[in-house]
Amino acid sequence: MREVPEALATRIESGVATMCHAWIVTLADRGRLGFTDHDEALEIEGVGCRASCGWTAGAAHQELGLEAGQAAASGVLDVEGPVEAEIRAGRWDGAQVEIWRVDWQLPDLRVRLGVGLVSRVVTAGERITLEIEGPMARLDRVVGRTFSRLCDAVLGDGRCGVDVEAFPGLACDKRFATCGRVFGNAANFRGFPDMPGDDFVFARPGTGGRHDGGSRRS
Repeated sequence: MREVPEALATRIESGVATMCHAWIVTLADRGRLGFTDHDEALEIEGVGCRASCGWTAGAAHQELGLEAGQAAASGVLDVEGPVEAEIRAGRWDGAQVEIWRVDWQLPDLRVRLGVGLVSRVVTAGERITLEIEGPMARLDRVVGRTFSRLCDAVLGDGRCGVDVEAFPGLACDKRFATCGRVFGNAANFRGFPDMPGDDFVFARPGTGGRHDGGSRRS
């Protein structure tokens, strides 16, 4: 259960307009980076949270840390170092993100809304969006392979390989035909389109046609 400091709860109930968000990202080789949507820098848990980066909180689904929920945060990364190269190399994948609600007038009055892991980083120029999932999401992941006619990759992930920015607004229905005709990505299809189904089980031997062991699809 999330514990909200009594003084903070009192200020929230009174309708004060001094609340902001802060995000603390923990990277294995870079330490901890902090960002806030307030217009002045804040210090949270000993981490300096940078302001004026245009950071905003996206929609949150369920409760991070309690359910397999998702949330998002986006802003401009103006930190030092080759950040874009780090992101493209996947070094931000799996980074821990703490999400805080803070009274910027009294930064000691704060509550941690949740802790999640970066599941995906979307870049658009200098702006990035961190897609964050709760730790319970690990229980929803399939371990090993599922044999199905449908693809078990996520559109745009490392196993899929599609550049989602080249197909704005398009979704994938996981079918082999869609993978090849729409996305031109049949070589990376992660399903088994020729896997026999119920129609094969109940099929009768053919009385004509070709019987050379070739694909029934061609």
